[in-house]
Amino acid sequence: MKKQHLILGLLLACFQLASAQFTLEGEFRPRSEYFGNGGNFTGGSFPAQTAVKGDEGFVRTTVRAALKATYATEAYKVHINFQEVFAFGDRQQISTAGNGNFRVQEAWADLKLGEFSTLKLGRQQLSYDDQRILGGLGWAQQARTHDAAVFKYKKDGYNLDIGASLNTTTDEVYNNVTLFTYRDMVFMRANKKFDKLNFSALALVNTFQNGTALSPAGSNKATLITAGLHAGYKTGALGLSTNLFLQEGNRMVGSYQDVSGAYLASLDATLKASDKVTLLAGIESISGAQDDSAGFFPLFGTNHKFNGLIDRFYVGNHANANGLVDINFGAKFALPKGYNLTAKFHNFSEESGDGNALGNELDLVVAKGFKGYKLVGGYSHFFEPDTAPANAKDTQNWAWLMLVIKPKFLNGLK
Repeated sequence: MKKQHLILGLLLACFQLASAQFTLEGEFRPRSEYFGNGGNFTGGSFPAQTAVKGDEGFVRTTVRAALKATYATEAYKVHINFQEVFAFGDRQQISTAGNGNFRVQEAWADLKLGEFSTLKLGRQQLSYDDQRILGGLGWAQQARTHDAAVFKYKKDGYNLDIGASLNTTTDEVYNNVTLFTYRDMVFMRANKKFDKLNFSALALVNTFQNGTALSPAGSNKATLITAGLHAGYKTGALGLSTNLFLQEGNRMVGSYQDVSGAYLASLDATLKASDKVTLLAGIESISGAQDDSAGFFPLFGTNHKFNGLIDRFYVGNHANANGLVDINFGAKFALPKGYNLTAKFHNFSEESGDGNALGNELDLVVAKGFKGYKLVGGYSHFFEPDTAPANAKDTQNWAWLMLVIKPKFLNGLK
């Protein structure tokens, strides 16, 4: 009942505060997916992997349901986002219990410090540039947020964010070792937008901790430094985007690992061939494991956006592998009656080790906007390399269909 009282209280407050400073929005986003690619509930382990003969395809429907409220004054802005993620069938029809996934997704206050500066405190998204290193992970129904404080400065096209996060709950030990969960983090991101050039520098330092001593020195902490540049350039019909990031230090992924000279480098190009066709091409190289170093890992980015939509690489996987070289090309088409089609083909291979082929992937996405809602769907097919297991399933595929509705119940913000 506590959840119902909380939501009811929020709704009553909405009507009382309905003014030029308050907005209340919702989100309803069901997505049905067919997993025929080996992972994601099809007999393999999450995330996607090679399906073997005998693995059966599986359809699963998940939903993001959210209620978001924002209140703004001249001195501050407050935002709260209540969200539940559920799967069809995860609760018995007459059960009085929920699935445990209702939570405060975001809760932050943005305080005005001066004419050009603010301080944003609380649970919030950290999303910058193309989201390669820090992203909101909007594809995942649960998305990603950080518990952080961020100082923001904006003036004359310059943007500077300096943030910090400390995830200690009951004592000084944060006993969780994954590349997606850190004990503490500090970061700085600087950006300047010119006429045709958008340039950013990003640096972050993460400490990972386990309750047991894993390192050679007996410490239970590992510190990883990630730093690099992002640039975007657009002139006429041509657009270019590039990333260059380095990693140094240590990390923990099941064991204590040294990281030295690990890198991520990418270049993407778009060319608007006509009003209805845009051509796409790109290459990305992510360093893999060496004798004296673990490979690069893109940490807290929206990794589903990169290296193929079927999530074979760097979506909770591939952390200790031989890196990745992704050469891709494709096109976007504006179709009749408001439909849009994106098609992209990827060629994957190892960056280190023997440089083995890792397969090819074809991704198709179709989107159509309607009055008040949007439909998006897609199909991905993975073509296994010659080195795939002999019992690999002949067809490795994934398909999905998603409805997106974002109603605005109250909109008083000017």
